[in-house]
Amino acid sequence: MRSKFRFLALALLLQGGGGAFARDQAAASPPPAVAPAPVPAQAPVPEAGQVHVHPALWVVRDADTTIYLFGTIHILRPQIVWFDGPIRRAFDSAQQLVVEVVTRPGDEQIMARRGMRSDGPTLSSLLPEPHWRRLVETLNAVGLPVEQFDHAKPWFASLLLSVLPLGQMGYRSEDGADRALQAMASTDGKELTGLETTEEQVGFFDGLPDDEQLALLKQTLDEIPSLNVTLEKMIAAWGRGEPDRLAALLNESMSGSALLEKRLLTERNSRWADWIKARLEQPGTVFVAVGAGHLAGPASVQHMLHARGIEAERVRDVPAER
Repeated sequence: MRSKFRFLALALLLQGGGGAFARDQAAASPPPAVAPAPVPAQAPVPEAGQVHVHPALWVVRDADTTIYLFGTIHILRPQIVWFDGPIRRAFDSAQQLVVEVVTRPGDEQIMARRGMRSDGPTLSSLLPEPHWRRLVETLNAVGLPVEQFDHAKPWFASLLLSVLPLGQMGYRSEDGADRALQAMASTDGKELTGLETTEEQVGFFDGLPDDEQLALLKQTLDEIPSLNVTLEKMIAAWGRGEPDRLAALLNESMSGSALLEKRLLTERNSRWADWIKARLEQPGTVFVAVGAGHLAGPASVQHMLHARGIEAERVRDVPAER
C-alpha cells in the first residue's frame, strides 16, 4: 500500500470516534463502557486567530427537489471558520441533513468491542521491533498506557494512532464539520438521516484480511512524523475549494489495494449515488454532508451520479431566503 493511507482512514471513516475512546482509555481488556465525545450544542465559536475558508459545494436539482453535496473534514481546529456564505445559506434552506453516520451514544462502545480482543496475537508479537518502538514512543508522548493498545486489532490501533497526535496539535472531532452540522440540525429541528451505521463503518475495517490490517498499521507508524504537514495540506485544499488537489492527497493510497478502493470508496459512493437518485423522487431541500474524499476524484459521488444520468453542478452562491 502506498503512503497517506491513514489520512484516507481519517477522512472516510468514523468521525473521530477512535479519539474519544483513546481519551477515555480502558484499564483492562475487554474495555469498559466509554462516554461518547461531546457534541457542541451550537455552531462552534471561533477563537482568536480565526481563518475563514471556502470549501466546495455542489447541487443536484429537479423540478421540486434540491440536494446540496458538501464535503466535510471530520477533525478541525476551532479557529477554522467554514460555516458561512453559500454553505450556510444552503444548510439553512434544507429541511433534511444527511450525514455518513448520525453520532449517537454508544458509538465508542461499538468501536471498542470490535477493535479490541482478549485473546489472539498481540501487537507486540506482530510488529517488527522498529514499528513497535515507534508505537511505544507515540503512546508515551500522549500519556497513554502501552498495555491497553497491545490488545488492539491492527486496524483499530492504526485509527487511534492517526487521531491521537492530532489532539495535541489542536484538532478535535468535536470541531469537525460533521459534528457541528448535526448539532445545528438538531437545534433547528431538521430531519437527520445517516447513510450508514457505526457497525457498518467499523465493519469496513474489521473485515479486512489480517495482512492488510498489519500493513495499514505499519504504514501509519512510518508516517506519524509527517502527520501534521500532510493534514495541513489536506485542510488547505479543502478550504480553497480544490477537489482535484484534495483527491490527490486523500485517495492516492487506493492505487495500492483494489480491495480497499472497492470497500472504502467505490462501493460506498455508488450506494450513496443510488440514495440521492431515489431521494430526487421526493420534494424538498436536502443538505448531504459526507467526508470530502467522497466528493473528489474519478470515483466521486458526482461521477457516480453522472453515470446515472444526473449532473451535479458546482455552487458559487446560494440566494438568501426571503
